[in-house]
Amino acid sequence: MSDPAREAASAAAQSAAELQNRFVRDNMRRVFLIIYRIVGNVADAQDLTQEAFIKVLQRADQLKDADKAAHWLSRIATNTAIDFLRRHGRVGFTEIDSLSEPLVTAHERNPEQSLLRAEREKALEDGLRHLTPKERTALLMRDVEDIPADEVARQMGCSMATVRSHIANARIKFRRYLERRKP
Repeated sequence: MSDPAREAASAAAQSAAELQNRFVRDNMRRVFLIIYRIVGNVADAQDLTQEAFIKVLQRADQLKDADKAAHWLSRIATNTAIDFLRRHGRVGFTEIDSLSEPLVTAHERNPEQSLLRAEREKALEDGLRHLTPKERTALLMRDVEDIPADEVARQMGCSMATVRSHIANARIKFRRYLERRKP
């Protein structure tokens, strides 16, 4: 291989590595939160987040369109968490939008915004703890990740009627939780 060809190959490899690093950096927190909200354990969520990124980066050629890649990553993260729950026998929203807001970096928030955001995140996590793993998974996949109900049913290995039941039960429980929180 000639020097110009070697340099071009090296530049292409470096560019691909930079793209992968940026993709991981841009999506790490979101993926961790998806997984954490499903499995409910920080240590497991950290491990599963790494596992999800490994799966994605093994098929890095599919990362050309950032929007599609982010959606694809969300599905892989969700499936990774569900598979984990299945392996460990732990799998057998109404006001969520008002509790969550777009992710904002720390330097974009003032202390008051940080406090309010932390309170909303705590309320969301506390509310999700009142749900069964199946209800939490179905609700997050459908209402937060916006995955179609038939796909949620396929990924959870159950019927669409069961998914609808899980989501309805989760919404009722979450609504009751929010009503009890109001002063």
